[in-house]
Amino acid sequence: MKAIRTVGIMKATRFVLWELFGGLLSVCVVPQIRVMMLRLAGASIGNDTVVQNIRFTNLYHYGFSRVAIGSRCFIGDEVMVDTRGGVKLEDDVTISNRTTIVSHINVGYPDHPLQRIYPTKERSVTIKRGAFIATGVIILPGVTIGRECVVGAGSVVVKNVADKTLVAGIPARVIKTIRS
Repeated sequence: MKAIRTVGIMKATRFVLWELFGGLLSVCVVPQIRVMMLRLAGASIGNDTVVQNIRFTNLYHYGFSRVAIGSRCFIGDEVMVDTRGGVKLEDDVTISNRTTIVSHINVGYPDHPLQRIYPTKERSVTIKRGAFIATGVIILPGVTIGRECVVGAGSVVVKNVADKTLVAGIPARVIKTIRS
């Protein structure tokens, strides 16, 4: 009951409705139909983009109004996208399986003892044109990944990545600059 008192009945209702929509997305096996459903729900998605079986969280705040996916993108299976702070993928972005994109931080209820030290923050994530995100990457709030970057498998990206850079590790660090 504390959750409903904290967020209110309207947000709780939106939560249930968006979770039901997420369930429909998860049973849809045709990526083109999934993209059509996401567009109808308010996501901006370009042409020739493939969205596999992914999970969107925190839709009850703003729906898909903060989700923009460019053309010719590929988003693999079991990717988790936190929509609260906003996520923008430019054209030709590839995100491999089991990647997590986090766009906000919230340590808990308003009376949680850490709230005054770590207040809730929403910060959008941007992945620029031609970037490749390998399997199992975690991207934290406020990060911008530059054009034609590669993020190695299992990396945790905590700060911006310059264009044409290969990063890897925990936290992700520059491995090399990519030459065209």
